[in-house]
Formats: sequence, C-alpha cells, structure tokens
Amino acid sequence: MKAPDQARPAAGTAAFSLLSLHSTRQIAAALAFLAAYVALEWLSFIHEYKGVPITPWNPGLGAVFALMIFGGPVYAVVLFAGVVISETLVLKTNLQWPIILGIAAIIAGVYAGATILARSRFRLDVSLVQLRDVAALLGAGLIGALLATLLLSLMLVLEPDLGWADVIIALVPLLVGDTIGIAVVTPLVLRILHKHPLPTLSRLLALEIALYIALIFGALWIIASTGAISGVKFFYLLFLPVVLAALRYGLDGACVALALAQLGLVGVLQFFSADARTFTEFQILMLVLTTTGLVVGAVVSERERSDEHAREAERRFKQKEAEATHAARFTLVSGMASALAHEINQPMTAARALARSAQELIRRPDADLPRADTNLTNMIAQVDHAGGIVRRMRDFLRRGHPRVSTVDVPTVLDDVLMLASADATAKGIRLSLKRTSGLPPVFGDRVQLQQVVLNLIRNSVDAISATKRDGVIEIRARQLSTPDRVEFSVLDDGPGIDDETAQRLFEPLMTSKQEGLGLGLPICTSIVEAHGGKIWLHSHEPGATEFRFTIPLEAKRGS
Repeated sequence: MKAPDQARPAAGTAAFSLLSLHSTRQIAAALAFLAAYVALEWLSFIHEYKGVPITPWNPGLGAVFALMIFGGPVYAVVLFAGVVISETLVLKTNLQWPIILGIAAIIAGVYAGATILARSRFRLDVSLVQLRDVAALLGAGLIGALLATLLLSLMLVLEPDLGWADVIIALVPLLVGDTIGIAVVTPLVLRILHKHPLPTLSRLLALEIALYIALIFGALWIIASTGAISGVKFFYLLFLPVVLAALRYGLDGACVALALAQLGLVGVLQFFSADARTFTEFQILMLVLTTTGLVVGAVVSERERSDEHAREAERRFKQKEAEATHAARFTLVSGMASALAHEINQPMTAARALARSAQELIRRPDADLPRADTNLTNMIAQVDHAGGIVRRMRDFLRRGHPRVSTVDVPTVLDDVLMLASADATAKGIRLSLKRTSGLPPVFGDRVQLQQVVLNLIRNSVDAISATKRDGVIEIRARQLSTPDRVEFSVLDDGPGIDDETAQRLFEPLMTSKQEGLGLGLPICTSIVEAHGGKIWLHSHEPGATEFRFTIPLEAKRGS
C-alpha cells in the first residue's frame, strides 16, 4: 500500500495528464475550426465593394459560432484570429490595420456576447432537442448579426475611402450573410459536435437520400435554366425536398437538406456570375426556407422524442406494474402463511402417523400386510395433498411474463379455494363455491386470474374479520346469457362499504385498511382489463357486498 505522501504526487500527475489532454483537445479543435473558417471565407469570397466583402454568405461564421455555443465563449479567440487572417491573406483588403483589428474585435466580441445570451439567458440546449432551442439559437444569431452589422458600419465609416453611402450598400449583404451562415451551418455543426446518433444506412435510406438530392438539384437546374435573375420565381421548388426531409428525418434531415440546397444555390449563382444584389435576393429567400425547414424539423424531432419518451414511460409502467403485481401476490400469501402452515401440517402429521402404523404392522410376527399397504396408500395421498398445496403456492408466487393459454375455470376456482380456505377457516369464515356446470374455458393467464379471485376473497375475509364475527363468502362463476364471457363474483355478508369509499375504491393508493397499500384492486383492474374484461363493485350494502368481473371465452382469442 502506498504512503499518503507517495499517493499525492501520483494523483497530481494524473490530474495534470487529464488537464493536458483536455487542453490539447481544445487547441486541436480551435486550430481545426480556424482552418475551416479561413477556407470557407476563401470559398465564399465572391463580391467586394471598395475592399469590403459584400457576398451575403458567411458559412465560416456559422461554423465557429457553433463551436462557441458548444464549447463556450472562450473560442471567440478563434473568430478573432480567423477574421484577421481572412482580411489580410484571403481577402487582401486595403483597410488599415487598426480598422482590421477593430472589425475582428467587434465580430468576436459581439458573437461571444450572443453565445453567453444563448447559453445563459435563453438556456439553449446544444443538442437542439426542442423547438425552443432552435428558436433560441436563431434569435441569438439574429441579435448578434444585427449588433455586429451596426457596429461594423460605424467602424467602416472611419476608413477614409468609405462614406455612409458605401456603408449602407454593404449593410444589407453583411446582415443577410451572417444570419444565413448561422441559420444553415450552426445547427448542422452542433448536431455533429453533439455526436447525435445517425440512422442506420440501408438500401431504403440510400434511395431516399438519392431522391432528396435529385429533387434539390432538379429545382436548382430549373432555376439555372431560366437564368439567375428570372429564376427567383422558381425558388420555392426547393421547399419540397427540404420539407420532405424534415418531415421524414426531423432536424437532422432538415440540416442536411438545407446545407445541400445552400451549397447548390451558391454554385448556381456563382456560375451565372450573379451580382451582389441578385445574390442577396436569393439569400433572403433562402433564409425564409431555412427558418421553415428548421422549424418543421425541430417540431418533428420533438414529437418523435415525445413518442419515444411515452413508449419508455409505458414500458417502465408495465415493468413496475408487474413488480407491484408480484409484490401483491406475496402480500396475499403473507397473510395466509400461518394458516397455510397449519393446513400443510395436518396431512404431514397424518402421513407420519400412518407411516409409523405401517411400520408396526410390518414388524409384528403375524404382519398384517394388506392393512399396512392400505396405510401406506393413505400416507401417499396425504403427502400428495401437502405437495399439492406447496405446488399451487409456488406457481402462484412464480414471477415472470404472463402465460396466456386456454384456462379451465373450475380448476382455477378449486386452486383458489385450496389457497384461501386455510386463512378463512382460521378466522371462522366459511367459503362456499357455486358454479354452473359445463363452464367453457376462458383465454388468459391462470395465475393472474387466480390472483384476482384470491385478492377479492382476501378483501372479504379482512372485512368480515374486522367485525369480530363469523361469516360466509360465496364465490360464483357462470356463463352470461350472451355466450362470449364468463362472469365471476365474490359475495360476502360483511359490514359493507360506505358510499364515499365505494366511489374511489379502484383508485391507486385508496385503501380502508390501516396496513394496506391501496394497490390490490387497481392491480385486479389492470389484470382483468388486460384480459379484455371488466371489473366492478356490484353491491356495497351491509350483508351483501359483491364484486364481479368478466373474462372473454377462448373463442375471443383471435379478436
């Protein structure tokens, strides 16, 4: 075992290693996004006006803004460095260095503030799991774009070669470019950074992807064939593949379809050498399409997630219900334990006495073998009787999935009486079974049906014993006049149930017993309804309290 002074340096070394690994990953991510920003700036640099880029398309900003949203505003340094490098090496601007550094500081500072606004004020979840998260992202991006455009316009006025008229010309493209860059690129990059699970690639998925791509490029071909300027009226053809992808695959489908549509649109506009004004008109339409696609995708994803949560909740509910049902079986048996022990002890005592008698008969010189054989036969019968009680108890307590099959009603009732009679007899209560002859089989789980009848009998036993007097419980089974169900009933001559309790009797946690959990009747209801039947309180009058439930016949299996 290491001494404490030896363990501390080892722990410190491990912590330093983890910190170094984390820092290394941060630096690698920063460098990767810096390179991506510069590359995207180079690809999107199409128009300029007096040294100022005015192409309304800024994908690099969208990518780095996603990194800032995901990792925190500390990554604003990447945006600052990216702007400086792009202005000097890619755009080769004629702006003075103080103006370049001021522009970089404004962009980095504004979008760092937008990041803080989205994460802290809007409580944005970076996985974009809800529509409100998408709205928060777009809202924070739009606020950042407006503020950055306003401050940049004030900064550009300081350049001697630029006036207010020049700044106004660049104002709208700058605003649209930042907004569309964030709207298209940021959600897609966030989904990638969050490592959202992708659907399994299959032949059907491959065909669907090919269809969406064909629809997108088909719409772009129609726009291109009519010319970039007149193609504006055909732009809305792009709504079809984007909305279809959003409806089919939620937010992920919308992000990918929008990225393909945007890249294709930029390629078409550049091929036709569209001017900045035409480019801006198309990008405004693209912004409308992007907002629509993201909203539809977010709604679909949120609905799918709600459905998944509902299915998971239902699965857990069924699991808990099964556990509660199993616990209820133990609760039933625990109350009958001492009486059952007495019931088993009787046949075992008789079997012991018969065995000793047979032993004595065999040991005598004039052994009475026929009588000894009779005693041994009776002893075996007593042992079988005790074994039958134990077997039925084991089957009743067995935990597992329902075993649905054709169930013989008389057998179910005989087994129930064997399990319940010991407890009832110990409390001076007589059980009476009345069933019509020729009862048809029902379709269900034998043990669960036993539990329903046992629980109703146990409730009657508790109600009668609470009055400290003897009583009678009558168990009945009959086929209804409509030949598709068997009706069971448990009738007792106990004190009855008051009106208020009777109205809430089947509600969970509703009980009139001091030590009760209020789960017995709700569990019975679940079992009966799962079998396609119905349970109700037929009468709650003193001396005639009766519960009834119905179970479909075996013939209803295929329904």
